Amino acid sequence: MISALLALHLLLTMNIVLLPYPARAQTVQPSVTVSWPFAEQTVVGWGGDSTSTNLPHVIWPSERWAYDLLMEPYHMGSSNPEDYGIWNKEVLSPVAGTVIAAYDDEPDIEPGSEEILSLEGNHVYLKIHETGTYLLLNHLKMDSVTVKVGDQVKPGEVLGRVGNSGSTSEPHLHIHHQRQNPDKMLHPVLVEGLPLYFTGINSNPMPVKGTLVTPEIKD
Repeated sequence: MISALLALHLLLTMNIVLLPYPARAQTVQPSVTVSWPFAEQTVVGWGGDSTSTNLPHVIWPSERWAYDLLMEPYHMGSSNPEDYGIWNKEVLSPVAGTVIAAYDDEPDIEPGSEEILSLEGNHVYLKIHETGTYLLLNHLKMDSVTVKVGDQVKPGEVLGRVGNSGSTSEPHLHIHHQRQNPDKMLHPVLVEGLPLYFTGINSNPMPVKGTLVTPEIKD
């Protein structure tokens, strides 16, 4: 039995067995609905609740409802990060919250390289005022973060810019919602991911892979 469980775990991590972590957004609480983190049109690279639309994330309890966001052009195979549409775009705070971590000292890596220095790369982590849970925004550009620990931020406030730091194949923004304070955990994967929805966009509140998202224009 133990050998079978270990074998299943290996097959899951290798994406040979495509099985989402057994949790449903309708039953896991608290969920949170937030603003879109960009002021312009964005493509959902990975997102949603199934292996077909969010394979890298849904198999892990820590990233069960995570998103990877892109902008045209993307998936080009270029080794120059500046060739990607989302490179250096401003990342906006999706919530009212408190900055609990802000880091931007890690160099950006060449797209497609294996020279990964950390899992998260440059990042900003927010404690959400509404729920007391945490929102993580990763893979930011070196020296681009504009907030510091302890800052109180509002929706729409600039947090930093998209880079290509951490475990990433090309420039993109990773965002997810979790229950635990990441600063109190031994490893980023040892947390419980929570449902994350968006408001003020022209699509389903939980947009899936391939969705072209346009945020509402505010006066």
